[in-house]
Amino acid sequence: MDEFDYAAWQKTHPDIESLRAVIYDLNGVMRGKRLPVSQLKKIVSGGMRMPLSTANVDIWGRDIENSKWVFATGDADGTCVWTKRGPLPTTDIKTGKQAATLPLGLYSEDGTPFMGDARNVLVSILDSYRRKGITPVAGVELEFYLASARKAPSDIPVTPSSPMNGAKPIRDAVLAVDELDDYDAFLTDLYAACAAQDVAVDTATSESGCGQFEVTLAHQSDLLKVADDAMLFKHIAKYVARQHGMAASFMAKPYAERPGSGLHVHISLLDDEGRNLFDDGGASGSDMMRFAIGGLLAHMADSMLVFAPHLNSYRRLALEMHAPVVICWGYENRTVAVRVPHGPGTARRIEHRVAGADSNPYLMLAIILATAMQGMQEKTDPGSPITDNAYAHDLPRLPDNWQAAIERFETSPIIHSLLPATCQQMFVDCKKQEYREFQQQISPFEYFSYLDQV
Repeated sequence: MDEFDYAAWQKTHPDIESLRAVIYDLNGVMRGKRLPVSQLKKIVSGGMRMPLSTANVDIWGRDIENSKWVFATGDADGTCVWTKRGPLPTTDIKTGKQAATLPLGLYSEDGTPFMGDARNVLVSILDSYRRKGITPVAGVELEFYLASARKAPSDIPVTPSSPMNGAKPIRDAVLAVDELDDYDAFLTDLYAACAAQDVAVDTATSESGCGQFEVTLAHQSDLLKVADDAMLFKHIAKYVARQHGMAASFMAKPYAERPGSGLHVHISLLDDEGRNLFDDGGASGSDMMRFAIGGLLAHMADSMLVFAPHLNSYRRLALEMHAPVVICWGYENRTVAVRVPHGPGTARRIEHRVAGADSNPYLMLAIILATAMQGMQEKTDPGSPITDNAYAHDLPRLPDNWQAAIERFETSPIIHSLLPATCQQMFVDCKKQEYREFQQQISPFEYFSYLDQV
């Protein structure tokens, strides 16, 4: 809907009393205000403002030191513009109390999209595809762990007891139907909450890790909705888990001994007549598909900070742990960074397997689309596909530590040319500040190892 019919919405949602008006920062964290629902019409009309710096706070919610978007500009406000999504209803399972979430985007004072808002960055990349008469189609697979509810933020996550018998899971459960049955109440409420917020969820599976699940979000030609759905799904899963006395975590590697959680993306491209540009009528895929893969691989290392934005992200990228570590591609091969699944040519697509579940879906999709386009324009050769275990090949590796990824992203000419300068600078400044904070902390394990021994 292009115009919001407040009276009609109020009539169909008489029990909603409060409203959360939100944006997402560059870490993908929801930030905003709680207001009475009577303010909805005003907010939809552009009557709410937030500091532009809100898009660029660190993972602890603090301003970025020396950022020009804080004190140097007087911490200026931007205008919050309705994304045309929502208001999205939520219901407390225990009390029945209802509220609504209204997703917003940040715009500058002159009415232009603020490019520190990752959603606006994705819009600009999609616009470049539209001008070329190309429509990307994508779906995502999001992995997450359920854990027992923690009493304090510092508590280490623990696999929850089975809702069916109270037993603690002791083994991994790949595609285990019993695991899905045990958590049927949670999954049923999760699907219901997603339906209420128009988040297109398809399949739920039990994944490799103990207490780990994967949810597939439907393939769509509206990639902005794909990213919106991924963002909203994280929030919905956490909310529903809390209602069931658990916690849902999209941390890339919550358990050292178990597989991490990824955010895999399946992408194809359609022309103006709806034909799949990756389909050549055979099993190999078109030259355009290979050029797109070439662009993804050529700029993958420079883009790594988007796919692995946190210190913990790099713990997921380990040998033989179901996450890619080398820059390569292949057909029907889950050890590579970019996989081409088998199937009918009309459904030919590529699967990008690098990003962790902790990445920002807007930024992730933006950089994948931008580097794929670069490859198609330059006809970049991806090299030969890997047909066996990619872990065993001596190939260029992805950056395996946070500092290296930050430095590479900051100095990369291709990143500078593909992403708005504001987005690149804000993201780098944020990550540098977070990195410094972690460097200043001494872990209990360090004390245990060294305090009385050296």
